[in-house]
Order: sequence, then structure tokens, then C-alpha cells
Amino acid sequence: MKTLIQEKLTTALTPTYLDIVDDSHKHAGHAGAQSGGGHFVVTIVSPEFTGKSLIERHRMVYAAVGELMQTAIHGLSIKAQTPDEFKPSTVGIKHQNHQIKTNKKIKA
Repeated sequence: MKTLIQEKLTTALTPTYLDIVDDSHKHAGHAGAQSGGGHFVVTIVSPEFTGKSLIERHRMVYAAVGELMQTAIHGLSIKAQTPDEFKPSTVGIKHQNHQIKTNKKIKA
């Protein structure tokens, strides 16, 4: 499911950074989880968000994932920023022209 969400967001918003975390396991037993809908946390950085309000940015993300909100996604937490606003806090890897964060933390 993460791959499909990534494809839809990448196609619609050409992010410079995209991180998708599946938090579905934290909602086991929840009504939405029982129907098969997953819970995801998305951090997305795109120049498309420049000049847009927080609500407009969220609407853009919801429009990008479209029908998945009615089927595969029950909950979606969104952090949408412009490249100027974004301050990466973890190490990532390059994937095509997008920065895709790994889920590994840096150990000091």
C-alpha cells in the first residue's frame, strides 16, 4: 500500500522529499482497521505547496491519493512543507529525483 500511495503522491506533487510510515499496527482492533483501512503518516515536501495554506496543502494530498481514502486508507496524518520550510532530521537515500527517508535513526 505504501508503494501505491508513494506513486500517487509522486505523480501529482513531484515531491523533493517523501516519507510514508504505516502505523496500522498501532490501531489494531480499531473499527477502521477491522474494515481493512490502514493508518499512515506522510511527510511530503514539494514546491507545489509554495504560497498555499495548510488546508490547501492537505487538500492537495487528499486529492492525490483520491479513491484510496475510500478504500485502503482509514487514517492519514499529513505534514506538508515547501523545500524552504523543510529541515531534514534523519539520513535519507536518493531514489530517482526524490529524497526518500529511510526509517533508520542515526546512532551517535
